[in-house]
Amino acid sequence: MTFDRLAPGDEAGIAEMSAMAAAIVREHFDPIIGSAQNDYMIGLFQTPEAIRGQLEHGYRYYFVRLEGRDIGFLAFYPREGAMYLSKFYLYREERGKGYARTMMDFVIRNAREAGLSAVELNVNRNNSAVKVYESLGFAVVRTEKNDIGSGFYMDDYVFRLAL
Repeated sequence: MTFDRLAPGDEAGIAEMSAMAAAIVREHFDPIIGSAQNDYMIGLFQTPEAIRGQLEHGYRYYFVRLEGRDIGFLAFYPREGAMYLSKFYLYREERGKGYARTMMDFVIRNAREAGLSAVELNVNRNNSAVKVYESLGFAVVRTEKNDIGSGFYMDDYVFRLAL
């Protein structure tokens, strides 16, 4: 498995990341939050413009590849003494194969190299990935309900893994 970092000026890579993100997020989240909210959130967070802006503000996006093919992606950045894991996704056909552990080890290594003491993330309370994060050693530290506009809310657990 390789982790190939998306460079801020790589317009072709940004477009590729946006298309992959939209495909994975639609497949996974439409049944959880509905297509209307999911389309709204993809527009906020996963368009080429949104990804470009995130890269400019310190996000590190990575293509996750296995034997030369894309299987998913990651995005994280340092925030308040922890590495905030913003994106942690695999294509449906790649889930359940143990890849999440290798991906998380990569995030943890980056957090430690940055001198951070934890990894934190938000996950929708109805997302099946809750069990994955628990199996990786994360614990819920609080719940949040965030207004993201247009009448939509993100109803999340905040997970933390102390390093």
